Amino acid sequence: MSANALPARLAEIRDEFLELEEPDRLQLLLEFSQELPEVPVEYADHPELRERVVECQSPVYIIVTVDTDDTVAMHATAPAEAPTTRGFASILAQGLTGLSADEVLAVPDDFPQSIGLTRAVSPLRIAGMTGMLMRVKRQVGARRAA
Repeated sequence: MSANALPARLAEIRDEFLELEEPDRLQLLLEFSQELPEVPVEYADHPELRERVVECQSPVYIIVTVDTDDTVAMHATAPAEAPTTRGFASILAQGLTGLSADEVLAVPDDFPQSIGLTRAVSPLRIAGMTGMLMRVKRQVGARRAA
């Protein structure tokens, strides 16, 4: 993965993980799970705007917006009893929100493999985070084309 292509906030998150020993990375992931931002009120009562991330074993839904100034916001819901998945959603929501559409589309597809958790969590969980990222990028591309 090219570090140059990674936006500053995602690079910072990746570096936070890589600076830790593997067991401590899981603790950091748990902390991220507790920091998943709430879905804004204007979307809370509109489940039709949410997209299910079927790659995740837990019921995870995302909402992606692209403002008129090309700024992306990612919102996600994930159950509290799925802290790994919730942590991954939080990493992406915090790392992608505020970026331009071009910056989001340029995020390397293998970002989830770069944060040092591939041995600490199951490949299925990493695939779930990759699925979230791919869906965000697809939605951003679709909103730009509209």
